[in-house]
Amino acid sequence: MGAMSARPNTEAAAQQAENTAPHRAGFACFVGRPNAGKSTLTNALVGQKVAITSNRPQTTRHTVRGIVHRDDAQLILVDTPGLHKPRTLLGERLNDVVRTTWAEVDVIGFCLPADQKLGPGDKFIIKELAGIKKTPKIAIITKTDLVESKALAEQLLAVSALAEELGFEWAEIIPVSAVKDQQVSLLADLIAPLLPESPPLYPEGDLTDEPEMVMVAELIREAALEGVRDELPHSIAVVVEEMLPREDRPADRPLLDIHANVYIERPSQKGIIIGPKGKRLKDVGTKSRKHIEALLGTPVFLDLHVKVAKDWQRDPKQLRKLGF
Repeated sequence: MGAMSARPNTEAAAQQAENTAPHRAGFACFVGRPNAGKSTLTNALVGQKVAITSNRPQTTRHTVRGIVHRDDAQLILVDTPGLHKPRTLLGERLNDVVRTTWAEVDVIGFCLPADQKLGPGDKFIIKELAGIKKTPKIAIITKTDLVESKALAEQLLAVSALAEELGFEWAEIIPVSAVKDQQVSLLADLIAPLLPESPPLYPEGDLTDEPEMVMVAELIREAALEGVRDELPHSIAVVVEEMLPREDRPADRPLLDIHANVYIERPSQKGIIIGPKGKRLKDVGTKSRKHIEALLGTPVFLDLHVKVAKDWQRDPKQLRKLGF
């Protein structure tokens, strides 16, 4: 009889514990080789486009933070550039940024696409992760909508076995599809308890703490890459020179003037970006303006200029000027 009456009490106790559970807040970052679905996942979790997504590697250059607000937790996503074997000075800088970020976050999510076998790039990253002892690590199998369940099961086993081989254990292994919104909220449920107890670190409405100018530059860069990725994948940098509200506008019809420069490495690339009769550059303006207006919630006048910064990826002075 005693056992029977104990049950409702445990449920009541669990309910009570849930109501008084401490709020948690902290930082998580997604790692994985370029194009493993990190930015798409960030956007799906936050529910708004914050990180730049593209189907070409190495487009995320800034630590774009997406913020997931929940009743019980606040999850701040730090988007690091993909870790890779560096070929240029820019590559080395990016890798240093990655390692410092990993050392500072509360949870690391390793992203691996379901439709690609574990490759040397993944093993390189998992080895690096094995060296970071204290931080809990979650393996996230992304793009599950692209494979059958048998292939998915094999991938889950492979990623589990590799960690074992390197002497560590994943805190969780979870398959997700950001595109189909499958298990995305479950991923947030799994990350939340791994965060430290803390009040929210950002106000409720914030989705990212990236300065607006940087996000605007990213949106322009994404639009500029559209259609010329094969020719100029990494040769484009964008700097927003100024963002100013247009003077003498009625309060109900504000307009924001944005002046931005699109930098390329060689004069020969100018024609590719501008296009015949300036058509491409015009499209870039139209496309990015829509995203910028959605982001800032205000009508925008966008003034774009294409400039040449010779071999900027290899020149420390230029890199600094362009914000790296």
